Amino acid sequence: MQWKSILVGLVVHRLTFSCLLWLAFGLGPSWGFNFPLNLNKLQLFNEDDGTSSSDNSWSQRIHGHGDAQSRTSCAKLGEENSPKKSSYLSLFEGDRDEYDRRYSSFPDTLKLKMKGMAKDMFFFGYDNYMKYAFPEDELNPIDCQGRGPDVLNPSNININDVLGNYSLTLIDTLDTLLVLGNVSEFHRAVKLVIDTVSFDKDSTVQVFEANIRILGSLISAHILLTDPKHPFGDVGLDDYDNELLHLAHDLAVRLLPAFENTSTGIPHPRVNLKSGVSPDSINETCTSGAGSLLVEFGILSRLIGDSTFEWVARRAVRALWNLRSNETGLLGNVVNIQTGQWVGMQSGLGAGMDSFYEYLLKSYILFGEKEDYLMFQASYESIQNHLRMGRESCNEGEGDPPLYVNVNMFNGQIMNTWIDSLQAFFPGLLVLNGDVEEAICMHAFYYAIWKRFGALPERYNWQLQAPDVLFYPLRPELVESTYLLYQATKNPFYLHVGMDILESLEKNAKVRCGYATLHHVVDKSKEGRMESFFLSETCKYLYLLFDDDNPLHKSENKYIFTTEGHVVPIDARFREKQWNDLFPCEEGVVTDQESSNGSFSINNSNCDRVSEERRYSLPLKSVYMRQIDHMVGLF
Repeated sequence: MQWKSILVGLVVHRLTFSCLLWLAFGLGPSWGFNFPLNLNKLQLFNEDDGTSSSDNSWSQRIHGHGDAQSRTSCAKLGEENSPKKSSYLSLFEGDRDEYDRRYSSFPDTLKLKMKGMAKDMFFFGYDNYMKYAFPEDELNPIDCQGRGPDVLNPSNININDVLGNYSLTLIDTLDTLLVLGNVSEFHRAVKLVIDTVSFDKDSTVQVFEANIRILGSLISAHILLTDPKHPFGDVGLDDYDNELLHLAHDLAVRLLPAFENTSTGIPHPRVNLKSGVSPDSINETCTSGAGSLLVEFGILSRLIGDSTFEWVARRAVRALWNLRSNETGLLGNVVNIQTGQWVGMQSGLGAGMDSFYEYLLKSYILFGEKEDYLMFQASYESIQNHLRMGRESCNEGEGDPPLYVNVNMFNGQIMNTWIDSLQAFFPGLLVLNGDVEEAICMHAFYYAIWKRFGALPERYNWQLQAPDVLFYPLRPELVESTYLLYQATKNPFYLHVGMDILESLEKNAKVRCGYATLHHVVDKSKEGRMESFFLSETCKYLYLLFDDDNPLHKSENKYIFTTEGHVVPIDARFREKQWNDLFPCEEGVVTDQESSNGSFSINNSNCDRVSEERRYSLPLKSVYMRQIDHMVGLF
């Protein structure tokens, strides 16, 4: 990647800002990173030929390096008389045994203890929700009260997009009860949902949130109840008559008006469950919100034999895909559903984009539709070409660790210097794609941020080594990636990561009636909200991380998690359709030629790159771990 052209505008801004800081406070351009020497004078060198390798360093480039050609020429002028140049990474060699001692083993007794802690964490939150909040949507764990939609303030979308007056937390946690082995409570919860939940409500909700939290959970619980393979044992109910599937169908029908009266086929972001889309509804939606419906809608279509739901979801994905940049292949994060014009031109891996990429791959895994993987493959190539900075290899070579930044979708230029906590899902997706080494490096960066704050700030400024947005709503993304990396490598390092996260949550988020959102990751002040995904995902992944004998791990059948952490089987019946191709001969579909090798293939060879002998050594070399820890201000 050509850093010079991408960063030139940001470098000028950075130099100007540094000059102002110097005038006001006597701070020079190296203020952003508290390194022990001036990074502006630091060069990286290739150990093989001694040439400059500064293009691998996003930290230095941001700190005001000049023209690359000038730096190379200046280096060559004094090359004959200059002393042998040392490696940049030698700064981080330190005591390599420190990391080995801490992370290289994890006793079975400690694993059992952590499994118990994760289970206790879930049931402390769940039991208090049932005691103080049900049938309302959410628990306020500080005041021990329930919460539903904010009917007095319809514009409060932070609450109203998610809470629909339909016992959200109970529904969202159904399959977690089975994962944790409590079949009797699962049965009780299913009966409560069947007896008490109705979607005939005057509630305006976000289509995306209703889909992943409610629709996905109902479908998952229905499948687990009726799955003849019974991964959790015989958990069927004698009098069960597909009521959860009927509820899921009813909800999906109520979401369908979002796909009407849209010129592009991209759905409206919100819908009223009684009356449909409001006449004054906005015409702007985010890419992930509109393009992450295919898994749940597709499974529903294949369960009931009605192509409508998969058809509208797939049409939305194709519409977004056809709006990608011709120059970079990237998509933006906010689009006008009527004009097809990009309102938000930021392309990244976090909020507004994340699950779009996730569902391209997971849709292929579930449905076997070649088109889905071709879109994922082309997207991944564009991400690698335009968003990725740092050294080429995660675990070898010189330069900064890999970092995925936010860029302009049309020209690939960096738009800001923050990453957000939702991006921590991406290492898990890399694992599913077989890119385990890359996942290891990216995960280590987010774990270092967690170690510094005991949580992940919603946005972290990698230039300033400081949070940009300070709250942490108990998100699961880092835990999810930790779990998937452990499943891929069985390296005890990831058990230590899970223990750190679990103990941080116990220490910093636990309150009288549950676990509370951290309002401020530094001072650990709290907000009275426990989002449903804490029970549905965060606790589930923590428990599974420490439970090697879970039926999901022992089953001969394969399962995958939706973006809300709901369990669905990889089943041959989902690869069969009772209808003809949905989009025969439609133009604009990604072709085989769009991938770099010009042919359709799934390359899983990367899975073999993590060798067996590395299982009990660090997944990332000590020198690189120290480097990352230093870059986030841990020392």
